Amino acid sequence: MRVGRIPYINCFPVYGAVDRGIVPMAATLVDGVPTALNRMMSNGALDVSVVSAVEYARDSERYLLLPDLAISSDGPVRSVMLFSHEPADSLTGKRVLVSRSSMTSVHLLELLFEHVWRARPVFVPGDAEADALSRDGQQEFGARLVIGDAALMLQSAEHPLARVHGAAYAHVYDLGAEWKTWTGLPFVFAVWVAQRTTPVTAALAVHASLIDSRNWGVTHLAELSAQASRATDVPIHECRHYFDGLDWRLGLKELEGLSEFFRRLELAGRVPQGKLAFLPAAGRRG
Repeated sequence: MRVGRIPYINCFPVYGAVDRGIVPMAATLVDGVPTALNRMMSNGALDVSVVSAVEYARDSERYLLLPDLAISSDGPVRSVMLFSHEPADSLTGKRVLVSRSSMTSVHLLELLFEHVWRARPVFVPGDAEADALSRDGQQEFGARLVIGDAALMLQSAEHPLARVHGAAYAHVYDLGAEWKTWTGLPFVFAVWVAQRTTPVTAALAVHASLIDSRNWGVTHLAELSAQASRATDVPIHECRHYFDGLDWRLGLKELEGLSEFFRRLELAGRVPQGKLAFLPAAGRRG
């Protein structure tokens, strides 16, 4: 079994116990940014993986959702951010650099520009994270979408890169908060899926391990915050604040938010009409 993992700190609470050997998992872990994992799942190179929510919607007939696993926020997410020199509603015709790392974040940004800010910028795909954190990456854009650990670094008052680059932007928009204001619902950024061709018993075993590891992770956020701080140089208290704003479950509220996002994408013609289909729930160990 090959299982995908995003290397950002937002996955630490799901994989932390597996990484520490506390929870066994009979699989090989493969790291990749969301779009890379999407591609590997689409090509059949992975059996189970966390993927962008949009990847599931794009090809729902290929995948089964793993129950009760997601990365979501019910308000600010703090790691999917639009950094802009001007108000978002003033960006018509301006170049906006969008991350190649996350399909979901880009689609959410497009919906917000169309329906909330009512502006029509020119989207330019690129390596927004590396460019945003590079002293040499100074090509000018009206705004840039930055995700993951890089977005946290640019917001941290104590991180040197925030003083160099983050302070250059007069307007900062948290896409999780913008979605919550627009719809009143949580936003699901990523889900875990299995190939429909993956043997059910093997997929259930991986799911059970991930659930056990997640359950350990949410009770050890202090330890994981220290690990996240070491990985990013973002202070521990800011990493803990970040974790406190995330949810790694997929409950009824999150499913409502996910379904509403998919509905809006379907209306916009960005994904085909589909439905949510789940792997049978993994039983509790004991």
